[in-house]
Amino acid sequence: MIHRFAPESAPSPAYTPSPTSALDQPSPLLQSLNPEQLAAVTLGPEPALILAGAGSGKTRVLTTRIAWLLSTGQVGPAGVLAVTFTNKAAKEMLTRLAALLPLNVRGMWIGTFHGLCHRMLRAHCKLLNLPATFQILDMQDQLSAIKRLHKQLALDEERFKPKELQWFINACKEEGQRAHQVPARDAEQRHKIEFYRLYEEQCQREGVLDFGELLLRSFELLRDHDPVREHYQRRFRHILVDEFQDTNRLQYAWLKLLAGRMEGNQFVPAGNAVLAVGDDDQSIYAFRGARVGNMADFVREFGVRQQIKLEQNYRSQAHILEAANRLIEHNQGRLGKNLRTDQGTGEPLRVYEAPSDYAEANWIVDEVRQLTGRDGLPAHQVALLYRSNAQSRVLETALFNAGLPYRVYGGLRFFERAEIKHALAYLRLLDNPADDTSLLRVLNFPPRGIGARSVEALQAAAQAAGCSLHDAASAVPGRAGASLGAFVALLDALRERCQGLALRQIVEQVLQHSGLLAHYRAERDASERVENLEELLNAAESFVMQEGFGRDAVALPLDETAAAEAGAAANAGNPPDEEPPSGETLSPLQAFLSHAALEAGDNQAQSGQDAVQLMTVHAAKGLEFDAVFITGLEEGLFPHDNASSSAQALEEERRLMYVAITRARQRLYLSHAQTRMLHGQTRYHPRSRFLDELPPQCLQWLSPKPGAVAGLARGSTGLQPAWGRSALVPEVPGVPGLPSRSAPATADTHGIRSGMAVFHQKFGQGKVLAVEGRGDDARAHVNFTRHGSKWLALAVAKLTPL
Repeated sequence: MIHRFAPESAPSPAYTPSPTSALDQPSPLLQSLNPEQLAAVTLGPEPALILAGAGSGKTRVLTTRIAWLLSTGQVGPAGVLAVTFTNKAAKEMLTRLAALLPLNVRGMWIGTFHGLCHRMLRAHCKLLNLPATFQILDMQDQLSAIKRLHKQLALDEERFKPKELQWFINACKEEGQRAHQVPARDAEQRHKIEFYRLYEEQCQREGVLDFGELLLRSFELLRDHDPVREHYQRRFRHILVDEFQDTNRLQYAWLKLLAGRMEGNQFVPAGNAVLAVGDDDQSIYAFRGARVGNMADFVREFGVRQQIKLEQNYRSQAHILEAANRLIEHNQGRLGKNLRTDQGTGEPLRVYEAPSDYAEANWIVDEVRQLTGRDGLPAHQVALLYRSNAQSRVLETALFNAGLPYRVYGGLRFFERAEIKHALAYLRLLDNPADDTSLLRVLNFPPRGIGARSVEALQAAAQAAGCSLHDAASAVPGRAGASLGAFVALLDALRERCQGLALRQIVEQVLQHSGLLAHYRAERDASERVENLEELLNAAESFVMQEGFGRDAVALPLDETAAAEAGAAANAGNPPDEEPPSGETLSPLQAFLSHAALEAGDNQAQSGQDAVQLMTVHAAKGLEFDAVFITGLEEGLFPHDNASSSAQALEEERRLMYVAITRARQRLYLSHAQTRMLHGQTRYHPRSRFLDELPPQCLQWLSPKPGAVAGLARGSTGLQPAWGRSALVPEVPGVPGLPSRSAPATADTHGIRSGMAVFHQKFGQGKVLAVEGRGDDARAHVNFTRHGSKWLALAVAKLTPL
């Protein structure tokens, strides 16, 4: 229902509405709005909830609502408060407003929670005993301040890590708790509470506020000073809140104080027109403190009578929206809506089951090539989405090998991530102790008490002796020398421990004994870094297989004697007229380090260059693309294994899948793998339950659908083959898990057949070109990836089929 009402107050002196924009005359602002958008824009002055579905024009509604209020004289520019979650959204809203109205928008209260609270505190700093010149600490500055206090108190860094203390302080502030309000469960909690109290005193002394303090101080200002609260309630008669589903407890409590007061435990609204805009189906930030329940609380506490659903989607085609609608229906307690579109039915969602994660990545690359080549789609309109950052590594490798430029949105490429660079630095030091750059990178990481002065002393000793930092450690005297000597001893012991091991085993040893894994596991918010380090094991395992070294090949450089023996053994397997293979110039470890450096430095899209977009689903929220690939749809991956503990966590995973689906405009691809490398080992995960929750009539299976009878599955156009053009996977030598077609093997040929992928202990991985003879006389012609082709006696060679 569309309300019409008289102006509630005269406009501010700074702004006079145009005579042609009166309530009883048609306004150009309202042209081209659909009925739901029109109802939202022209709502009366009362609390209301707008359920804005994905791609439904939410920002347009918010901006037009403000312009409508101003142009009809219901409120002046100073009477509007609009809260967004990002500075980008606030700037976009201000830009649109300036285009809609002849108005200077610079002074309007439109911004993020932190920005608006900062503005409020500046106006009342004396009341809060804050210096007029107070400064804001960003997250890194806050951590530095915590470390400084930590050092002054001489706290045990293992027991009380600075980052843990930072997380504790910020979590308390998000709950609206000062140090004296935090319950002390045990002795360790009491120590953290005391540190919180001392940190507050330090910040007050220095006149600085961290991000959490901005909001908490502003909340306390409104709570404890009635005249200030009443002033803002009279001023901001219209309050608009974007992305309401992402608000935390303290943000919602701050909003309530701007629009009412607490009488005991009862909230009493003050009559302000609060417009909350959000989508409970897109609440995916619980790990940051977001509370989707704030939407239901708002409806109850503010006595909301108007709930408008923006269900007209202007982004996606019908098959995509139908899949999103049916999926999210499995969540309980939703406020409920059903997206629709006029964009046409569109193409069905393509579903592909790959034999392995590498086959999945190669299939995706083939599809991307066709989209950007044959179909002419710009590369930046193609997005590859994944649940976890660590999944990008396989996709990056496939894109790198294919020579396709790509860009990792909102993050670093796999081999550029800090934790991976730390691990690679340790690996380089195993191979070359004289690598000073790598040594300086990890000399004090994880922290081991080696400070800047110790490093200066080490560099001076190395310069004086003309040697590497590693060799100069023994020349540094005193306590610094002892710490440096302990680090060098750690490296030497690690190198000795890794002798004779395969590459995967060496990476395991480095992650374990360097302390990297333990360091990141102890950090509360470092789970993605741990996953990335574990993915490095997969990278090592797959590298040696694809490059033909073999899974168990010794990874550290061989000495000259061992190399000569290996060459003699290789010659023994060749016919007299065949030349011996060329010697290896790089050990598996050296080759892997070179590969990591090259992949980190190549294929990075230049500024302005058209490139495929890679990102996590979380990073994709708010974005849209013509073609979207959602990868790794397997139980334990998406939904994530962490979601198995509670129904609430599983529902958030489903909302995350809903967000992923609704990023696509025209084409959506869903893929999963039968086998995937995890922690350096092949694992088998069933396909994601989310695939079973999608409507069958919207799907086209590009590989045999599970449960399909006689090779047929029901697709979008009735009964059709259960596979498409991508179902017949070509043979890809060197990639585990891909099928090959060849003649059957017999016992007379020792289980070896033509076309088979095989592994040899010395020559690594190869492909059988031909098999001749029977029994003890049987021999095979094998093309090895790194050693070329050889004839081998099957009774002696011990080839292992892959």
